Amino acid sequence: MAFTSLSVRRALGAVVVLAFLVALIGVSRAQDDPVVARVNGIDIRQSDLAFAEEEIGNNIPNIPPQQKRDYLINYLVDVLVLSQAAEQQKLADRPEVKRRLALDRSRLLMESLLQDVGRSALSDQAEHQVYDEAIKQAKNEEEVHARHILVPTEDEAKAVLAQLKGGADFATVAKEKSKDPGAADGGDLGYFTKEQMVPEFAEVAFKLGKGQISDPVKTQFGWHVIKVEDKRTKPIPTFDQVKGQIENYVAHRAQAQTVEKLRSAANIERLDKPAAPDPSLNPAAPSKK
Repeated sequence: MAFTSLSVRRALGAVVVLAFLVALIGVSRAQDDPVVARVNGIDIRQSDLAFAEEEIGNNIPNIPPQQKRDYLINYLVDVLVLSQAAEQQKLADRPEVKRRLALDRSRLLMESLLQDVGRSALSDQAEHQVYDEAIKQAKNEEEVHARHILVPTEDEAKAVLAQLKGGADFATVAKEKSKDPGAADGGDLGYFTKEQMVPEFAEVAFKLGKGQISDPVKTQFGWHVIKVEDKRTKPIPTFDQVKGQIENYVAHRAQAQTVEKLRSAANIERLDKPAAPDPSLNPAAPSKK
């Protein structure tokens, strides 16, 4: 694959993280992590492609898998070739490069620690505790299952309503007349809570009884004719249905607590701001009694 300007820019940017990348590439690997390329004696392994994709994934063209693999390998080759040249020119001894390397090392350690903290916090007990607490606080919300027909004008909405009152099937008329994207499904909106719809629509839908059809309703989208198919109390999701969300919450909570704990224990000085004056040294300060 041609050595593109993107890969040049990325590779040059990666020079400052040479020690960081070489450490990643040089770590011990499992036997199922084959070497895919070698640059002046330094191995590029299958697992290194994941690091490369994380680094430049958003800039990779939409190409077939094998071409994408070649693109990532070429990126890593560029990084190593250029970083080796930078080493020969003693760029790693420059103060600004040393600072950047130190910052990148700190960032990697931070991310690794937070990942460990998040993983360690996950347990069946912790996840079920979060689920049980959420269930206790859950409110009984009413949901409506409705269909609607959306047309541009009030006159068209009145004509639609006349058809329905004459015995026409709601779903069929929706497919023929509705301008809403859901027209192909007969205007079916599924179940929704009051907060999920614009106020004018929700106000009417939640007042209708099961099987009832509304008069024309105006919203910012046009004119609607609404039919309520069903009403129910919003069902509480099972643990398995929300397990992924709970895992994210438990992990992020543990990470936030770790950050707060370490910040509280650290000696943090803001040298870009003047220290707050000591009131006891201010003669004009009111005395404490």
